[in-house]
Amino acid sequence: MVANLKKILVVDDEVKIVEVVKSYLESRGYPVDVAYSGKDALDKFEKVNPCLIILDLMLPDIPGEEICQMIRRRSRVPIIMLTAKVDEEDILRGLNIGADDYVTKPFSLRQLVARVEAVLRRVSDDPVPLSSIISFNNGDLVIDTLKYEVKKNGNTVNLTPSEYKLLMTMIKYPDKTFTREELISMAFGDDFDGYDRTIDAHIKNIRQKIESDPKNPKYILTVYGTGYRFGGE
Repeated sequence: MVANLKKILVVDDEVKIVEVVKSYLESRGYPVDVAYSGKDALDKFEKVNPCLIILDLMLPDIPGEEICQMIRRRSRVPIIMLTAKVDEEDILRGLNIGADDYVTKPFSLRQLVARVEAVLRRVSDDPVPLSSIISFNNGDLVIDTLKYEVKKNGNTVNLTPSEYKLLMTMIKYPDKTFTREELISMAFGDDFDGYDRTIDAHIKNIRQKIESDPKNPKYILTVYGTGYRFGGE
């Protein structure tokens, strides 16, 4: 059994998929709870307080995308999408609503567990600067790195683990301009397995949450032809 690990919540309306995924995860030491509908998933989310959610997007009552958005308003728990949609735009759309990673159907159980372990490593291995409280632009943006709490104008902002890690990576090197490849390497390392454009989707999400005017950002700046850098003061 993986020590002190809260449950993984598996959400899918296909009973056989749920049973196989649950059995395989438990064989690897992860405690698992399951849900077969969107309503059941939201109830279990409140009761179980999972460490990670594996979420099918094609649910019978509430679309998985809507479930993802509802959870993301209240929590930064990692979410891995299960999707039969293999088009890049569909996957990026899922990341735009707050998912941390995706697995396309059909999938191998080894691939799924590798993604689970990679996302959980990101959560436990977030970069932390020397000071536990860091503030930018006279308190406009404040980050408590011990609580993993981000506030904009005094209001708590729910970043996903991937978004938080990207933001903290750029904050840690404020004068550095990052290429997408460098952000992938420094924020995610070998755990990343996806499109370069996934970084753009995460950056867009971060801007929507921490910028007063996402179209004219002052924190996450685009360096045209190169990548991104942090511009907070």
